[in-house]
Amino acid sequence: MKIEYPCTITPDEPAGYFVQFLDIEEAFTTGETLEEALFNASEVLTGILGYRLDSKVDIPQPSAIQSGQYAVAPDTATQSALLIRLTRKDRSLSDLARTLGTSWPAAQRLENPHHSPNLRQLEKAAVALGKRLVLEFV
Repeated sequence: MKIEYPCTITPDEPAGYFVQFLDIEEAFTTGETLEEALFNASEVLTGILGYRLDSKVDIPQPSAIQSGQYAVAPDTATQSALLIRLTRKDRSLSDLARTLGTSWPAAQRLENPHHSPNLRQLEKAAVALGKRLVLEFV
């Protein structure tokens, strides 16, 4: 599963660009250049998703990127927390902790966007959730 959310970027008068995410209505920003708008989009997406993770609010899965849309990803800590939460679904953190052979607080940190798990932790979590960890540079 890739954590990239679609957004539209339109020219904003008198100058700059306006960014609006399609799946998360409260996520929008601007930038003077396209590069700045995309950077700001990632920052806004990271903040909104982090807030939703902290508040235990539902987070929609990213919809497919359509022609004319941009794909924007949050920071890696937020991506990993979101991947664990979306993959875990209705499985309890206690059950995940037992499967990982760790404590409940350690399993809970896997879904904390302010905590960056190491690769070994992510790989163990992926296996425990019936998945495989794949890394990619883009």
